[in-house]
Amino acid sequence: MLEQLLIFTRGGLILWTCKELGNALRGSPIDALIRSCLLEERSADAAFNYDAPGAAAYTLKWTFHNDLGLVFVAVYQRILHLLYVDELLSAVRREFSQIYDPKRTAYDEFDEIFRQLHKEAEARAEEMRKLKQAGKAPPLLGKKQVQSAAQRGAHQGGGKQRSGGNSDSVNDEDDDDSEKRHGLVNNGSSGHQNGIKLRAPSTIKGKENGLPGSGAFDVNKLQKLRAKGAKKNAAGGASKASKEEPKKNVKKNRVWDDSPSESKLDFTDPGDERGDGVLEVVAADQGESMMDKEEIVSSESEDDDGDEFKSAKASVKKKSWFSSMFQSISGNAVLEKSDLQPALKALKDRLMTKNVAEEIAEKLCESIAASLEGKKLGSFTRISSTVQAAMEEALLRILTPKRSVDILRDVHAAKEQGKPYVIVFVGVNGVGKSTNLAKVAYWLLQHNISVMLAACDTFRSGAVEQLRTHARRLQIPIFERGYEKDPAIVAKEAIQEASRNNSDVVLVDTAGRMQDNEPLMRALSKLINLNNPDLVLFVGEALVGNDAVDQLSKFNQKLADFSATPTARLIDGILLTKFDTIDDKVGAALSMVYISGAPVMFVGCGQSYTDLKKLNVKSIVKTLLK
Repeated sequence: MLEQLLIFTRGGLILWTCKELGNALRGSPIDALIRSCLLEERSADAAFNYDAPGAAAYTLKWTFHNDLGLVFVAVYQRILHLLYVDELLSAVRREFSQIYDPKRTAYDEFDEIFRQLHKEAEARAEEMRKLKQAGKAPPLLGKKQVQSAAQRGAHQGGGKQRSGGNSDSVNDEDDDDSEKRHGLVNNGSSGHQNGIKLRAPSTIKGKENGLPGSGAFDVNKLQKLRAKGAKKNAAGGASKASKEEPKKNVKKNRVWDDSPSESKLDFTDPGDERGDGVLEVVAADQGESMMDKEEIVSSESEDDDGDEFKSAKASVKKKSWFSSMFQSISGNAVLEKSDLQPALKALKDRLMTKNVAEEIAEKLCESIAASLEGKKLGSFTRISSTVQAAMEEALLRILTPKRSVDILRDVHAAKEQGKPYVIVFVGVNGVGKSTNLAKVAYWLLQHNISVMLAACDTFRSGAVEQLRTHARRLQIPIFERGYEKDPAIVAKEAIQEASRNNSDVVLVDTAGRMQDNEPLMRALSKLINLNNPDLVLFVGEALVGNDAVDQLSKFNQKLADFSATPTARLIDGILLTKFDTIDDKVGAALSMVYISGAPVMFVGCGQSYTDLKKLNVKSIVKTLLK
């Protein structure tokens, strides 16, 4: 049974709800749909599942009328699997668009129309169900017939392809096959080495092959001639290449000192060996952290469509180009999916070259198509401009945090409650968790916030010593219990120690782990569930592409699976490292935010403590679409 059907504008104004159904929905499925799908550019999904409190589970389906800016949403219990919902939504959209008036906010007369549409849809679904049960459903094609038809189509398509523009390649393959059959393919080695015995067919004569003799086929001479020709070609090519290519500068050999001084080979920290209490302090002379500096984005006007979608425009035929240009001038063109495909294909390729995961780029383009299909094109407006504007708006909406992210404010709020603010750093191996944890500590110290480090990486050799070095250089306390200890217990004791010492923030360093390592993921889930940190930061590399989706999704999935509470604690924010090494390949930021919904809170862009900054959303969007 259908629970509810709503019609509202994209601005959020509810125009009509079904009074006949009148079922009170548990939780907020509509709000969750808007927040998780429509605002996150997942509107091309087939359905949205919502688990309401009280063991209620709903499935939501929706459709758009993009020209009028309307959204139609149907809600039903997930267990029912209603098959007529898509057909009902299409009928409701068709009928409601005929009576819609932007000046009106009430449509009581639509109650009777919907009642009739609902009955018709249910009757058709019931009839189809009975026919299916009775085995009288009129099959269009049987399974074997469909398979045979598909095979025939594939064979026909293959035949057409062979007879088309690829005939040269096919002929080449045939020639190669004939040479192999005749024993003429040697590849610069003897026939016995390739497992092919060279033999003379009866149809080939020696004179036709330029060899002496009337009917005999001299294999040895043929091999010698081919070897000689190959040597000549190689010599000629080498001499030609030597003439054309300039001489390259040869790297000089390194000169090793016979008796190097001990100072040149001494890389130890002077504070470790002297024993005189002299510590290398860097917090005073490193300067201001980049987190507190506003990044200025140049407001240069990009080419409206100059080079954005050249590949898409080149693929459009002259007739369709002329018709689309005429329609865009007249302003009466209604966008169809086929019209959007060339521009979306070019845009998807562009996003993938910027290191956006292929799955994310595909979903974004599908969502843009769903939001533009059926919309009227404005006068003197090209399709590529409309698609790019829609994508830019979508990217800004995705990358902009959905909630206020102010760590300094949250730290002071926790301080007023008499407890330390706890941040846990998690991630895969080698992404730079410990280094960027020290950058965050340096930034907090600049704001007069007392920090304590917790060495909870009890798995990797050298992890505690690495964190101890950062603590000594920044002159902040560190809590450690060595190796092979339970990291959850170490973190709990560190938080208790911070409470006794009145430390404002505890930064918890954890071991790097791959997303498929179940024992380590179980230990991480235990650490988070036992200590309930204020912020869980996922530290990820800006270099990753498709792997970013797998990492974040599996981290969240494992944390949810191993959670001891019904409401699992997931990733709260993202710290992107090595951002200075990627040039314009900034797509990992988009992939991570899209797959997790967590904002990028820090960006590591160097090797010093000051090299930590905020993510400039407008700059990222500009780079992605450039």
